[in-house]
Amino acid sequence: MKEVIFTEKATSPTGPYSQAVKIGNVVYLAGVCGDDPKTGEIMGNSDMKVEAKYAMENLKNTIEAAGGKMSDIVKVNVVFTDGSKSADFNEVYKTYFPDYKPARIAMIAAGLLGGANLELDAVAVIE
Repeated sequence: MKEVIFTEKATSPTGPYSQAVKIGNVVYLAGVCGDDPKTGEIMGNSDMKVEAKYAMENLKNTIEAAGGKMSDIVKVNVVFTDGSKSADFNEVYKTYFPDYKPARIAMIAAGLLGGANLELDAVAVIE
């Protein structure tokens, strides 16, 4: 049975998709950017650490709305518009996964919707 997950603590979908979908104990989290859930504005003015913090909080709040926690995430996809800022992203990312490191891929795209510099999506298995 599919359960659609929604929380006001994370960015609302800007298109025809859900923040997350839970099937059994597996959660598929949609892409999140570094935007403020209340305003939808991308935060940081190109400061990757600020934008990363907002993106990670959006991801964290969504997985928590599904009944999970960050350590339940098994795979993360990261998309950057500027790969030279990956070290700044990683500095923030590591604070959300201090002991456990999910599998991950990072990609560079020419651009992201809404002017974001980064987007994350993830898969979690809630234990």
